[in-house]
Amino acid sequence: MANVLITGCSSGLGREGALAFARRGDRVYATVRNTRQCVELEQLAAGQQLDIHPRLLDVTRSDTFASFVSELIATAGHIDVLVNNAGILRPGAWEDLSEESIREVMETNFFGAMLLTRTLLPHLRDQGSGYIINISSLSGIAGLAGDVAYSASKFALEGATEALRHEVDRWGIHVALVEAAQYATNIFKDSASPASDYPADSPYWSLIEHKREHTNANLHNALPASDIGKLLLQIANSDGSQLRWPADELSRHVLHTLHGQSDAERDTFLRMAGDSDWWSHGEQMPAINDNN
Repeated sequence: MANVLITGCSSGLGREGALAFARRGDRVYATVRNTRQCVELEQLAAGQQLDIHPRLLDVTRSDTFASFVSELIATAGHIDVLVNNAGILRPGAWEDLSEESIREVMETNFFGAMLLTRTLLPHLRDQGSGYIINISSLSGIAGLAGDVAYSASKFALEGATEALRHEVDRWGIHVALVEAAQYATNIFKDSASPASDYPADSPYWSLIEHKREHTNANLHNALPASDIGKLLLQIANSDGSQLRWPADELSRHVLHTLHGQSDAERDTFLRMAGDSDWWSHGEQMPAINDNN
């Protein structure tokens, strides 16, 4: 039995990851941001008789990490797997996003994950083992229009994770990235909401509105979050030799396509993937076809 710490477990990938490890027989410490989410997760675990222990943690409050980890180790004795999953998405053109929104994305998606990892590392070094799994995104290897803040946070997470891998391997600590496409989670549902709060006079309005319409039209194609739970188990059972783990066929295709390309080939692919070629050519916003 392993002791597993997972962040962002109120819904989506984090919750499915917690369920997957617990159903395997592991003890899971699952973090959420408020008491209501904590109670809901406790009830879910009790109903399925799973060894899941909700914990309150705001990953943007790094000043709380030392006491949180200290208390957790005192309770659990040891932590074998850390899954940094907590994340947010703030869609919008870079020029239009507030500094507050940009910093919130970076604090949650990058600093939260890497600073919690740093806090736990002394414990993992002392025990001479551990697995750190960071949930990334295709936005961490492919920067698309209207996605600058989120891509920045995930690119940073990718680079830091890859570098960290070579710092801690001597102590038997494994590090991995999950490369995921679009899954049925609240992060995409929220980004597909109407752009009523987006400045109508923005020079990027049609780009952002088109991106939201495109996301909304493809929500029915979103993959089940439970697939990520299964992948996390596979990674945690692996020998640590693989860094990037594509979660689906699209992720495998994008990883294969973008590695080793020229800038021109990469630009063509990214404009096609982001459906923004019309924007780069100064054309009018096209209609969305949701009959996919």
